[in-house]
Amino acid sequence: MSATSKIEKTIRRQQEKIAEGAYYEAHQQLRVIASRYVKQSNWPAATDILFSGALSLLKAGQGGSGGDLCVFLLDVFNKGEVAPDAGSKGKLLSLLRAFPKDEPTRKKFVNEMVVWSSKFGEYPAGDPEVHHVAGSLYADDLEPYEAERHLMLGTKDSPETLATLEYSWYTSDESHTAPLYAARAVLPYLLTGNLRAANKFFLIFTARLAQKSNLAVQEVSTSSSDLRVYPSLPLLNFLGLLLLAVERGEAALYRQLKSHYASHLKDTNWGEALEQIGEMYFGIRMPRQGNPMMDMIGNMFMGGGGGGGKKEKKAVGAPAAAGLD
Repeated sequence: MSATSKIEKTIRRQQEKIAEGAYYEAHQQLRVIASRYVKQSNWPAATDILFSGALSLLKAGQGGSGGDLCVFLLDVFNKGEVAPDAGSKGKLLSLLRAFPKDEPTRKKFVNEMVVWSSKFGEYPAGDPEVHHVAGSLYADDLEPYEAERHLMLGTKDSPETLATLEYSWYTSDESHTAPLYAARAVLPYLLTGNLRAANKFFLIFTARLAQKSNLAVQEVSTSSSDLRVYPSLPLLNFLGLLLLAVERGEAALYRQLKSHYASHLKDTNWGEALEQIGEMYFGIRMPRQGNPMMDMIGNMFMGGGGGGGKKEKKAVGAPAAAGLD
């Protein structure tokens, strides 16, 4: 019997046990068999056994046992130094989608998947596709903080998913809080250097706001852009103008914008984020406090970094919008 036939026979036997409800026995035997292949450094065989077993257990509603094999599979990927390509990611994301809702092991699996993709892939904060799928699942499960954390580092499709999440979240709040929900994505996207995603999110969020709310809106068009102005939501107007200012990169314009909206900004907790944005995009140095020597040492060890993308910049957590936490 060939090695491939042997593996296929093992998989069929364990699938039969799972179908019969012998979950514990199948789980234990799958671990033992996979461990044997790991000792032989036979990573493909261990992968096939664990992927098939984990998927069968998850589909049978056995989140704990299936999740354990998922984490084991990631251990195999780490030991085998498997890169996050279409094949390896495809297996992991299929497993992730199969997790029963509210299974605690899922969060551990997601976190370890991000670490693995960061270690063996080209993105220091983890693979964007992994982040997008995880964030989308958290959004579906109404876990907005986890969803935000992952979608912020996701794919070109993530801003739309995030806009849907933030708008849905906003609709259960007072109408004047719209800017706070918009800022939860616009500011972090800018802080990670992803202006394109910030613009896409803002466009989708405000389009939904215009369609589904009773807020007064005015369309303002220039030769280079179109902007919706909300007379009753000055902070939302500020965010839209901030995005235009970032595109132009003129420090004087940024200072003028902050000055014009100063009375409204004082009631938010956006100050530190805006200072960082001022330094990143307009060359306005942030005020430094404390021990200059310690600041210098901190800069030496923390390093610099460009805006978002591959092997460039650590993720910056989403600044909490005032009144939401």
